[in-house]
Amino acid sequence: MKYYIGLDGGGTKTKCVLSDADFNIIAESAGGPSTFLLIGADTVASTILKLILNVTESAGINLTDIEAIVLGTTGAGRRPDAELLEEAFAGYISKNNFSPLKFHVDSDARIALEGAFTGRPGSILIAGTGSIMFGKDKKGMIHRVGGFGRFIGDEGSGYMLGRRGLIAVAKSFDGRGEYTVLSEFLKSEFGIDDPAKLITEVYKNKFDIASVAPLVIESAKKNDTICRTIIESEISELLQHISAMKSLLKMDTMNLCLIGSTLTTENYYSELFKQKVTATFDSINIIDAELPPHLGAVVMAKAL
Repeated sequence: MKYYIGLDGGGTKTKCVLSDADFNIIAESAGGPSTFLLIGADTVASTILKLILNVTESAGINLTDIEAIVLGTTGAGRRPDAELLEEAFAGYISKNNFSPLKFHVDSDARIALEGAFTGRPGSILIAGTGSIMFGKDKKGMIHRVGGFGRFIGDEGSGYMLGRRGLIAVAKSFDGRGEYTVLSEFLKSEFGIDDPAKLITEVYKNKFDIASVAPLVIESAKKNDTICRTIIESEISELLQHISAMKSLLKMDTMNLCLIGSTLTTENYYSELFKQKVTATFDSINIIDAELPPHLGAVVMAKAL
């Protein structure tokens, strides 16, 4: 039997699964974060090896029985960065007297894409705290739209909704803008009811700006004009992502999988977004992911 290992890493934990060629999970384990650009490649290499040993020992197999291993994690979208972790892992297992392993690192978005369509063509739109879109065409080429980060991108994300909501409240405090019911939500939820408190929270207390997004969405649901304008504008930005990706993939019909709490949670924003997609495009199918990201990593491991 052929065995593969897929790892789905992030800022808080890393999930590891041992799978057969039919994507049946034989053993699984979880460990610390794998954000190697923040905590160091050597630290993450140690975490990965422990997880691999956990699942192989649990299944009663040797490391030499593993065909390939793929980790998808935050910060690995650029090949030179991914290679830093690959090299650190190779050096770490060598130092600990283990035989070389076929180990590949890619982005967390890439394994989500491969899992969503089990390696077939399609596209994913991720809108959580940030936003980005990935697609795979019929030739197997990977395309990317957005993902420029909170300073020059992240349109349609929780961060952008929260940021624009806070700007609207700041203007309302000053009389530079109209009143928004979001001010009341901000007061009841976070105790922010004047300019001084808002400034202190954002610039001194490292306030989680994306945490305001649900309040913006709820305000829009209550017919708040300011928040409805924000919602409409950010949905329009996501529709531009989809249009650009459709042109890149050159597919008559594009399957689209939505990922991230902003779009997957049932709320006013996600429902309006889906309505706008249907009204704007006649050849977009919104579907559920076929496999979770950790098995998307297994799909990639099989292809190595």
